[in-house]
Amino acid sequence: MANIGRLSTKDSVLFLCDMQEKFRPNIFQFTNIVSNAARVLQASRILGIPTILTEQYPKGLGPTVPELGAGDLTAHAKTSFTMIIEEVEKELKALGSPKQAILCGIEAHACIACTTYDLIEKGMEVHIVADAVSSRSQTDRLFALSRIKQSGAYLTTTEAVLLQLVQDAKHPNFKEIQKLLTQPSPDTGLLAFFSAL
Repeated sequence: MANIGRLSTKDSVLFLCDMQEKFRPNIFQFTNIVSNAARVLQASRILGIPTILTEQYPKGLGPTVPELGAGDLTAHAKTSFTMIIEEVEKELKALGSPKQAILCGIEAHACIACTTYDLIEKGMEVHIVADAVSSRSQTDRLFALSRIKQSGAYLTTTEAVLLQLVQDAKHPNFKEIQKLLTQPSPDTGLLAFFSAL
């Protein structure tokens, strides 16, 4: 059967990439991107999906922003433009080598793209939460999303991820997930990209 990219809670891992203090003034739609990623993180906690967090050169770029709500997670410091560093490889192995990755963060054309390529090469299915991913420039962001899609990743949205993970209003955690959806996701400037698809 063809792979259609159906998300599952039992074999997924959430990747949160480099949402750090020094990026705040420069990333397109930063506040809304972090807000959407925070909702995906909250849902992952409710549904028992493990999370991997990285920080790009934290000595210079600062810590992960507090509004992400990731203060209890251990951040893996890195200098490479991929999240798939040795410590993350070990963590993935310890998690039983999950088959699906849900990816949020910055920057779309750098660390998000490189991480996506590495995960796809490892045989993982990658789901990019497009309204929780950005770059300094909207041009770089939109071309990166297009390029990532060409490589075989699935583009999705915050709300779509949450609903696909529960799949049924009878799911035991549906009410908790529903609370995360009371407000629609803010517009992060993706409509121009969608019309170009």
